[in-house]
Amino acid sequence: MNRTEKTDAIAQMTEALGSAPHAFLIDFQGISVPDVTELRRQIRATGSEYVVVKNTLALRAIKDAPIGALSEHFTGMTAVAWSKTDIVQLAKVLHQFGKTNPKIKVKAALVEGRPVPAAALESLASLPTRPELVARLLGLMQSPVRRLVTVLSSPQRKLAMTISAVAEKKSAAA
Repeated sequence: MNRTEKTDAIAQMTEALGSAPHAFLIDFQGISVPDVTELRRQIRATGSEYVVVKNTLALRAIKDAPIGALSEHFTGMTAVAWSKTDIVQLAKVLHQFGKTNPKIKVKAALVEGRPVPAAALESLASLPTRPELVARLLGLMQSPVRRLVTVLSSPQRKLAMTISAVAEKKSAAA
């Protein structure tokens, strides 16, 4: 790599990783190419990104970014998976892929711009996703209204059932 290529690579990493609030540093030593390809496909399906980085260039690119807090973990073979929106889906993909391929190891993580231990992957993977949380919230918000409608319609329903029962009784008696 010559100097201009390195400068371009640093600029691209700074642009991509500099604003990412959520990221995972991954050690991928010993993983096969088809497995890496599958991991990339699954990560991209969540709207996240995955890139293998050269440690020295990455350290220059991230020194002023939130991910710079993880600089001591840029050793050995390093890949970065990051998301600008939903870290839970990314954590679920990494956790599930790690179960089937034990050579993938998460070195460290960045959540909401703060470093967290690599063990946080499992707890993040167990959280519900944003759409699931929105659905639960809407269900909770609709519940009181639904109960109010049921209570308000109850007297009319009872009156209609009483009239129906009286009409059936009279028709049976006739």
